[in-house]
Amino acid sequence: MPRRDYEDDPDAPKATSLVPAASAVVVDGEGRVLLQRRTDNGMWALPGGKMELGESVAECAARETWEETGIRVEVTGIVGTYSNPGHVFAYDDGEVRQEFSVCLLARPTGGTLRTSDESLEVAWFAPDEVDGLPMVPSIRKRFDDWRAANGPVVR
Repeated sequence: MPRRDYEDDPDAPKATSLVPAASAVVVDGEGRVLLQRRTDNGMWALPGGKMELGESVAECAARETWEETGIRVEVTGIVGTYSNPGHVFAYDDGEVRQEFSVCLLARPTGGTLRTSDESLEVAWFAPDEVDGLPMVPSIRKRFDDWRAANGPVVR
């Protein structure tokens, strides 16, 4: 389902739902970061998605990373909490979600890189390689918050 991101845009549609979500900055032993190029907008992103009933935020981030990239992870920390009411995602089916996402730090524990129905490409990148990749501002913010290493942020 294609989506469009709006952040602090006065022309954005009004939110119709609030769905808890989690994403992960997965860093391997060489300091590379795991990213996926999304099928719904063609942009590079951290693995992540909406929580399911009965799972924790950490379980959500680990499940989404596995489903979207083929990599199993262990959550090791928190990058930040992102809940800007001015940031919404508009989907083709008419849903408009207000942002509510927790971004976690994780390390890979197994698996093999693979794409999914949500990812066109999956790859490891050195942090400086990420600067040139097409990415929505909200994902870039999470990546930059991790790279700045200022501890957990609340946005």
